[in-house]
Amino acid sequence: MLELEDVPPLRDPILVAAFEGWNDAGEAATATVAHLADVWDAEPVASLDPEDYYDFQVNRPRVVTEDGRRRVQWPTTRILLARRTGFDRDVVLVEGIEPSVRWRTFTIELLEYAQELGVDTVVILGALLADVPHTRPIPVTTTADDEQVRARYEAEASRYEGPTGIVGVLADVSTQAGLTCITCWAAVPHYAGGSPSPKATLSLLGKLEAVLNVTIPLGDLPESARAWERGVNELAESDEEVAEYVQSLEEQTDTADLPEASGDAIAREFERYLRRRGDDPPA
Repeated sequence: MLELEDVPPLRDPILVAAFEGWNDAGEAATATVAHLADVWDAEPVASLDPEDYYDFQVNRPRVVTEDGRRRVQWPTTRILLARRTGFDRDVVLVEGIEPSVRWRTFTIELLEYAQELGVDTVVILGALLADVPHTRPIPVTTTADDEQVRARYEAEASRYEGPTGIVGVLADVSTQAGLTCITCWAAVPHYAGGSPSPKATLSLLGKLEAVLNVTIPLGDLPESARAWERGVNELAESDEEVAEYVQSLEEQTDTADLPEASGDAIAREFERYLRRRGDDPPA
């Protein structure tokens, strides 16, 4: 069961979740939630009992030192509350690990607690390895099952069929529970999928800014993303086959992205730029 602390009434809260494991290429999704927890001064309010959901031979506990004392830190899923978000809604953050067992019970317990907090909107983050070039913006696809939700958030209907992870299960259960649910997937270059992948994290934060209509402080993440790209450039330059492959991906991407250079797309990017500067977009 969830271990609870007293939680004050929240302002129209949104839940943002990410999970370590299969759905987290380059640790991009979990790094996004960790970044939000840091810049919004989120505080832990609950956690799931790890005995109920984790195989400790798969997700082993760790020995850590805190305040000069050694202790065992158990793998689990934590819930944090961010109230200094810079806009008029509180955000419930889920720092999760994909469970080993009892996935249906896991998602039901998590959503029941979220609904007790007043959550009616769920945003789930994921990252996957894909045939995309590291030299272009990391694409983020937003999907939703509900037609009205897709129209509201400019999301797509997912056409994927096949094995799924906890992200897919949580999205399905959230939709069935009548919650507004969208999933944001970052596509991490498969030839540069090692952790961390700060450029993918930066792209997920950009998508969240659009979804939540808020400006999120980025700290040193843009520089980390540039350093990551320089490192992958060096890798590609040292291998002729990789360099040729990257060039072919760039050509495919540039051709596919041509229709995206529309007036609406440019206007959205300009508004995001002005919000980050603190200016108001022109009327």
